[in-house]
Amino acid sequence: MTAEILIPGHTTLRQLERIWREGAPARLDPSAKAGVVAAAAHIARAAAGTAAVYGVNTGFGKLASLKIAPEDTAILQKNLILSHCCGVGEAMEPATVRLMMALKLLSLGRGASGVRWEIVALIEGMLAKGVVPVIPAQGSVGASGDLAPLAHMAAAMTGEGEADFAGKTLSGREALARAGLRPVVLGPKEGLALINGTQFSTAYALAGLFDGWRAAQTALVTSAMSTDAIMGSTAPLAPEIHSLRGHAGQIEAAAAMRDLLDGSEIRESHREGDTRVQDPYCIRCQPQVTGAAIDVLRMAARTLEVEANAATDNPLVLTDGQIVSGGNFHAEPVGFAADMIAMALAEIGAIAQRRVALMVDPVLSFDLPAFLTPKPGLNSGFMIAEVTTAALMSENKHLAHPTVIDSTPTSANQEDHVSMAAHGARRLVRMNANLQAILGVEALCATQGIGFRAPLETSPPLQRAVARLRRDVPALEDDRYLAPDLAAAALMVADGSLARATLTPLPEL
Repeated sequence: MTAEILIPGHTTLRQLERIWREGAPARLDPSAKAGVVAAAAHIARAAAGTAAVYGVNTGFGKLASLKIAPEDTAILQKNLILSHCCGVGEAMEPATVRLMMALKLLSLGRGASGVRWEIVALIEGMLAKGVVPVIPAQGSVGASGDLAPLAHMAAAMTGEGEADFAGKTLSGREALARAGLRPVVLGPKEGLALINGTQFSTAYALAGLFDGWRAAQTALVTSAMSTDAIMGSTAPLAPEIHSLRGHAGQIEAAAAMRDLLDGSEIRESHREGDTRVQDPYCIRCQPQVTGAAIDVLRMAARTLEVEANAATDNPLVLTDGQIVSGGNFHAEPVGFAADMIAMALAEIGAIAQRRVALMVDPVLSFDLPAFLTPKPGLNSGFMIAEVTTAALMSENKHLAHPTVIDSTPTSANQEDHVSMAAHGARRLVRMNANLQAILGVEALCATQGIGFRAPLETSPPLQRAVARLRRDVPALEDDRYLAPDLAAAALMVADGSLARATLTPLPEL
């Protein structure tokens, strides 16, 4: 597989998504080497000198005032990594670990961290050969760097800890050996450079963004399907309505829905003589809600693209050779971005759930049978599938509570304000899974509803979406064990196949 060439400061979200989704290797552009080598030389001179330089010849955090002898600097870095391997909980998903490693390459590649090129080469080699450190996913507060998870990554690089290779979990040393790689002995500041930084939080936030964008695109498809299923009006999609407000996401959402519904016989059948004046908000206000979520996701994307390209460890080697302590490791921007993504996911799911509720309710669904079953009473149809979406919607509302506002002092009050970006970003995995299930149920219900409108047909793009869903999930006649159907539909949302099946251009990130 072709490697992604990362240019520090200029790497795109599209490149990072390919690394995460496709497992593409990654390496720094050769132009980054000169800056990395120059910064390493400054660190080497500082380590040989007598002046105290934080992270080079001092202790860490609250212990920064303690000077370390030159002969003990290697032990200092090793002890730093081992002492910080305090992660707990389930292991990170390998794809997100690889993304985190690629982000660390970008940070080191800015030439401000002071590591030798050997550190960069080892990370590149691990990505190329499939050595993936085993990293517990809990333990970071998103300030002073994502210390614990990044320490587990660094431990594997030194031959400690664990790593997955060729389908097996091995010691870090054995995994590297089997891949033909050698563990590194950390030099001055190199351990600190590896564990300081926001790469854990940023990797999870990016993963949440990538899946969240796919869900937003699919929500445009499922909402169009629901509109036809309940014989809703397309008048609220008129271009001038949305241009009069001016929000880009809303304008694009309405345009995409117009394209998706274009040519629907169902829609044409009730343009005249329909006694309903207005549809409920979950139908009429779809562009306003999903479009607003699209705008929010794009704002978060811009923040994360900047952060992905940033130098975020401490201290930093400036271009004039000064080694200066700062606070770029504080993940406040990532925390805000993660909270923005969480709110967008919750709202996309909330309005989708109301469309599901609309379709199963015979009072509101415009002559669809109760719970979308041809034999209501004897069969319950999608009754409890709708309840499941309500449960998932509620869970996402709770998970969407802002995390960045929840600081607590750590490290003997030296690190007295933290971002909590780590778990703010990590919760997006769960929220996306919930949203994928909600949209999957909506697709099932809408497809069932469209079927009841026969012989009238939906639009050609939505016919293709219906055909894609029916390839894996047959129409619901009599009640059956539904859990596999819900899982199959959620997967079509997660992998993007339902949206792609329409062959209709959808908003891009």
